[in-house]
Amino acid sequence: MTESANSLSTGDDHSDSPCIGVCTTLYDEICQGCGRTLHEVSNWVFFSQEEKDSVWKRIRADGSAMRFQRQAKEFKTT
Repeated sequence: MTESANSLSTGDDHSDSPCIGVCTTLYDEICQGCGRTLHEVSNWVFFSQEEKDSVWKRIRADGSAMRFQRQAKEFKTT
């Protein structure tokens, strides 16, 4: 069985959206699951590809979202 490119279970880099289905903003307006702001999450479907790429670049550089912690953990176990 192959994973979908938009799989929430893997949170892979080939997804259109950084969402991994863990949506939480406990202390600020940044989702701890994907690293996007509330504005970015709620308007994602309206963003141009250039806007999406900019968000992806920022959240990858930050690397603190659960999405990236999960990927690092999966990488270490393979």
